Amino acid sequence: MADTDVRLQPKKKGLTRRQKRRLSRGAQYVVFVAAVIVFAVTADWGRLKNQFAQWDIAREMFPDVITLALKNTVLYTASGFVLGLVLGLVIALMRLSSVGPYRWLAGVYIEIFRGLPALLIFVFIGVAVPLAFPGTEIVGGTYGKAALGLGLIGAAYMAETFRAGIQAVPKGQLEAARSLGFSPGRAMVSVVIPQAFRIILPPLTNELIMLFKDSSLVLLLGVTLEERELSKYGRDLASTTANSTPILVAGLCYLLVTVPLGFVVRRMEAKAQEAVK
Repeated sequence: MADTDVRLQPKKKGLTRRQKRRLSRGAQYVVFVAAVIVFAVTADWGRLKNQFAQWDIAREMFPDVITLALKNTVLYTASGFVLGLVLGLVIALMRLSSVGPYRWLAGVYIEIFRGLPALLIFVFIGVAVPLAFPGTEIVGGTYGKAALGLGLIGAAYMAETFRAGIQAVPKGQLEAARSLGFSPGRAMVSVVIPQAFRIILPPLTNELIMLFKDSSLVLLLGVTLEERELSKYGRDLASTTANSTPILVAGLCYLLVTVPLGFVVRRMEAKAQEAVK
């Protein structure tokens, strides 16, 4: 009789998968809150304020930090992005070409410029090119050199993004264009590439954010006072004032651009997912 009662008792079940997820999420929140409390209690806020939050120094940076430093950063980034966009599209088409040497050259370019640190590319442009070609000046001076450096960096990544976007376009689109009498080149330019652009807009915007941050390497080219970008401007003032507040202000100016761009990327990705559904 006792054995029968034991068998009739329901077996105890462990936590369900949903309960485990909730428990794990709750533990993560607890750890995060605890870390914030420890940081808030142990940090020396007075020293941090004296080193990074001198508002009188911050006020003296305006309006030059916007009209000069941020403006130059945007110009460097925009010119490099445009050059990288054009060069990346050409390299992507070479990578997809049926001509072997084109594919080989495109592959070598991508592997080299995607593998080298951006710092070395700027050093090469600022030092190696003048030594190799004495008397040769890149059009646009520092702005031209910055556009070239950022463009070479961005093109290697954008080429792969373009290639993925072009291959994501259904082959039936190209076949339909060919059936209407389009040549292969015209079908690619008029039908495939516009559709690929819509697919790759979010990753291209991410590339723009990356180039915006890489523009800080322009200082390696030897810029004048009027050509300084945000990082160089902040570092110069930090050295002059013996205080890190200018660096903090420069960082906030970067966020002034990157945060809205990041929001745009998330919105475009959300719309793309809705379109797929």
